[in-house]
Amino acid sequence: MQFHNLSDFFNMGGYAFYVWLSYGVTFISFGLLIALSRYKKQKTFQDINKKTLREQLLKSRRSDIK
Repeated sequence: MQFHNLSDFFNMGGYAFYVWLSYGVTFISFGLLIALSRYKKQKTFQDINKKTLREQLLKSRRSDIK
């Protein structure tokens, strides 16, 4: 499909609503996927650090008792 001017490009031959809506949904979906993945990664690392610190604290307390 060849467009003669920028207005024809944005109109997409009368299907602009569906075309641009699909682009919008796709980019929003990818954005949410990236944001949630980063959040879950950060949360996982925080949980791992908490567990590691707790294990070290318990280990040090056990060695103090002996």
